[in-house]
Amino acid sequence: MNQAAGKTASTATPAPADTAASATSHPFGRFIVAMITPFDRELGLDLARAQELALRLIEGGTDALLLNGTTGESPTVFYPQKIELFKAVIDAVGGRVPIIANVGDNCTADSVSFARDVVRLGVDGLMTVVPYYNKPPQEGLYQHFKSIARAVEIPVILYNIPGRCVINMESEITLRLAHEVENIKAIKEASGRLDQVSRIVADAPEGFGVYSGDDEITVPVMALGGRGVISTIGNVAPARMKEIVDAAAAGRQTEALEAHLALQPLMRELFVTANPIMVKEAMKLLDFDCGGVRLPLVDATAGQREQLAEVMRRVGVL
Repeated sequence: MNQAAGKTASTATPAPADTAASATSHPFGRFIVAMITPFDRELGLDLARAQELALRLIEGGTDALLLNGTTGESPTVFYPQKIELFKAVIDAVGGRVPIIANVGDNCTADSVSFARDVVRLGVDGLMTVVPYYNKPPQEGLYQHFKSIARAVEIPVILYNIPGRCVINMESEITLRLAHEVENIKAIKEASGRLDQVSRIVADAPEGFGVYSGDDEITVPVMALGGRGVISTIGNVAPARMKEIVDAAAAGRQTEALEAHLALQPLMRELFVTANPIMVKEAMKLLDFDCGGVRLPLVDATAGQREQLAEVMRRVGVL
């Protein structure tokens, strides 16, 4: 199928180190990779490669897989192709780790309908993003997410990313949803606002998880009591990112910070242009080609490729 078809400082007390029980209390664990969507030479879905990548990431230590999020190029993979992708990965993974499917859109009715279709495939959870372009008021966000979550029975992760959606979902709305809608179990917080993260962690119901939506702030988010990260760099260096998350969860902050600083140059390099352009280029450099990106994204330039390779060598990934 062709492509057309388709900072503020917080005063909160840091969370204590994990116990064995608390480490397994959330359905999706701590380290979730937001998987890229492999394409073939004609930019059609490469389902065989997607299956191979899913198994590679499981071997690398991911606790769960998020399919077709921002890193998976969700804006240019239309509903029928999303279904194909979800089916293929579910089949390959065979229950080894939970599968979370991104079903979010900026139309509530479409999101509800699609969520119901996806649940029938046997996914373990859904993620849904703040509606983009519409610029709804905060009450509209509440009604949007409540409508989607109440249409299904499996766990739902909210996704707040104002850099892409224009508006920020305020902590009051996140907390209202967390307390009032039983199957809303977590949020991917990519606002960059640690004060907001702190407030959500402090006032959320027991069992509600706050995940960093940005690899670079995983350690401070977890220090504030966040559960873990939904990771982009996990495609490229899953074991390295898993090391950071595990150390932070166990309260080994010095170890977590050292591992973070060693990998941070690559975290930054993967975002010198629109995600996932550089992630896909990094996979090519690792000899695990997942194809290019669909327009309006464009592949990395020669200069970007050269700089990326240098950074990957410097941090010990290449």
